[in-house]
Amino acid sequence: MQATSYTYDAETRTGSVLLDDGTPVPFDAPAFDAGGLRLLRPGQRVRIETEGKGDSLRITLVTLQTF
Repeated sequence: MQATSYTYDAETRTGSVLLDDGTPVPFDAPAFDAGGLRLLRPGQRVRIETEGKGDSLRITLVTLQTF
């Protein structure tokens, strides 16, 4: 799934992304670390992997979208 980076805190390695429908979804440090990134800037297109649905939707991986 693709999304757009919305917020990112370098100290905690947490943040949020916006899904293509505009829904914000938070991610935690383990999801960020799983993607192997060092930094994330707002507006970057990212690829995410998720678990669950609806209110229990959880991001398990955040990495840069590559073509």
